[in-house]
Amino acid sequence: MSPANIDDTSGPLDPGAGRPLTRKELRAREKSLNTGGHDAVPEQAYETGDVPPPPAAPPAAAAAAPTFAPHPVTGDVPAAPQTPPSIQDDHAVHGTSEEGAAGAPPPLGHPDDVPHHGEAAHHDDAAHQDEVHYADAHHGEAAHHDDVPHQDTHLHHEEDVHGHYGSTDYHHSDTHPESAHVDPVAGILPAASAEVVKRPSKKVRRRRRLLALFLTLAVFVTAVAVGAQFLKPLLGDGKPSDFPGPGTGEVHVTVASGEGTRSVATELENQRVVANADTFMQAFRASGATLSPGDYVFKNEMKNADAVNVLAGKDKTKVIYFALSAGLRISESLQAISEGSGASMQQLQALSNQPAQFGLPANAKNLEGYLAPGEYRFPLGTPVKDILQALVKSTTDELVSQGITDPAKQYEAVIVASIVQAEGGQADYGDVAGAIYNRLKPNDQTGGFLQVDSAVTYGLGTRSFNFTDEQRKDKSNPYNTYANPGLPPGPIGSPGKTAIDAAARPKANDYLYWVTVNLDTKETKFAKTLAEHNTYVEQYNAWCQANAGRCT
Repeated sequence: MSPANIDDTSGPLDPGAGRPLTRKELRAREKSLNTGGHDAVPEQAYETGDVPPPPAAPPAAAAAAPTFAPHPVTGDVPAAPQTPPSIQDDHAVHGTSEEGAAGAPPPLGHPDDVPHHGEAAHHDDAAHQDEVHYADAHHGEAAHHDDVPHQDTHLHHEEDVHGHYGSTDYHHSDTHPESAHVDPVAGILPAASAEVVKRPSKKVRRRRRLLALFLTLAVFVTAVAVGAQFLKPLLGDGKPSDFPGPGTGEVHVTVASGEGTRSVATELENQRVVANADTFMQAFRASGATLSPGDYVFKNEMKNADAVNVLAGKDKTKVIYFALSAGLRISESLQAISEGSGASMQQLQALSNQPAQFGLPANAKNLEGYLAPGEYRFPLGTPVKDILQALVKSTTDELVSQGITDPAKQYEAVIVASIVQAEGGQADYGDVAGAIYNRLKPNDQTGGFLQVDSAVTYGLGTRSFNFTDEQRKDKSNPYNTYANPGLPPGPIGSPGKTAIDAAARPKANDYLYWVTVNLDTKETKFAKTLAEHNTYVEQYNAWCQANAGRCT
């Protein structure tokens, strides 16, 4: 054990105890004198500058340390310093010698008071704050305190052998940063080579988490806002459901054949005729109207209901509108056009009687058979001739689509199609067209006569299928197919698209006769011989008797 732990009893005597004061007692007295009689400053305060609060109770007395005989003292004992040493003054008093500050008196006492190299200096366990292990600076031995390593720290302790505590100098090697400080608990310097990386405080971590949450929320809100801007046109958000109406100006819209309601509604919205295509479609479907091709005249910013009326043909005052049914004769068709357009019947008949200006062959007497059935809408002020030309073109376009381009062939096909339209049900158009062409061929049953009642009644100007035998034999009626062989001189009505297609491409069969046995269901029966045909005629007569007034 080093003599540094021995309580030196060679100091002044304790006036109350009659014995020399120990080194601890001398140290306590010096502190009491320097504090002016106030509470003594703990020894750690000289090293850290912090004064801890006084303990709640005095610590238990430490076990008596073993005493050793003091070494004889030579020379005078220097007086105790008036001011306790401070660690802040260390750098000011550092000298060039490892033994102490420049000009400081060498330590007095026996040579054994100096710790031998390799021996560690220990303080009492009771004074734990002062417990420092020293190493010989000349031999590079490390000083340590408990289990805390300190590297390159040389502590030179100067102590008066009579109990006067000298100044303590801390010498740092060049590798120590100037910011190194004394550990307030252990009273020693931290290792110079250790780099302390402090973990962020809870407040900092909490702040970082809040910032990350805020940024995530901001990104989410921004994404939702941007997405809503892109989805707004698709969802229809921001568009009014309807205009107040009644609208201004004129907007011409053409509905092509086969065009759907969605396409028309979108066009009306793009032209600002209606405010919203979706709500317009709902109004159109609720009206129960059907979409027909043609030219329509609307206004800007119309109410949905008004636009529906135009497209449905109910607003006849704003457009030229009329409808033609399949099977109508020329007089009936011209009457409907006159009512819709406001043109006179005389003007329309004069135009119809000049079929050549519409591209018909020379044997055509009028526009019979070429005024295609359907619903039509034309802008107000459309010339009547243009209206008739549009209807004729619809029929010829259908014939061309079926491969018939020659006007003479087209006229013949229209005649057959008009008979098919008048004689058979739509499901049997193909067989009726085949049987008509079979009758025109040489055969032993019909002799080239078509023998169709619908043609006879057309020549008579009536609609009844009941006519006399005299009328049946009348050759003066050019449409009497019983008295005149071959096709009649012209169509007997306006065939529809299905009848035109059947006439252009007849169904191959061996039938020569047909008869509709039920006028309600349009059931038609076909026969190859006259005898078979007569049995079906009896079925037709029976139905007429059961349904009085239907066959007149």
